Amino acid sequence: MAVDITEHADNRSTDLAGDLARQVTTLIHHEIELAKVEMSDKGKRAGIGAGMFGAAAVLALFGLGALTACAVAALALVLAVWLSALIVGAAYLLAGGCAALVGRRQIARATPPVPTEAMESSKEDVTWLKTQAKSAKR
Repeated sequence: MAVDITEHADNRSTDLAGDLARQVTTLIHHEIELAKVEMSDKGKRAGIGAGMFGAAAVLALFGLGALTACAVAALALVLAVWLSALIVGAAYLLAGGCAALVGRRQIARATPPVPTEAMESSKEDVTWLKTQAKSAKR
């Protein structure tokens, strides 16, 4: 009868080890999927940030063009036209500066390009597995 209990315990240990292996494999697959989603999100943010820098460059170019028109108008006429061009040029440069700040913020949110959430989740999973392994030894 003692043999039957030992054999049953061995089968139970084997079943538990098999379950653990399957669960770890499933967990690893889920962590990889989480990392893919996180990297995709960071890539999108980096793209938005780069687009905002492009918009900032275009707006700055418009500002430079308006300031050029301002200088020409200032020489041609003494007052009203160049003042108008100066105001428009300053407004373009202000808008370009705002776009650059938004772009910088988006790029900062996308870096570093590592799946930090997935890594934290994996660390928690490893801690949990260690706890389970210690409990199983007792």
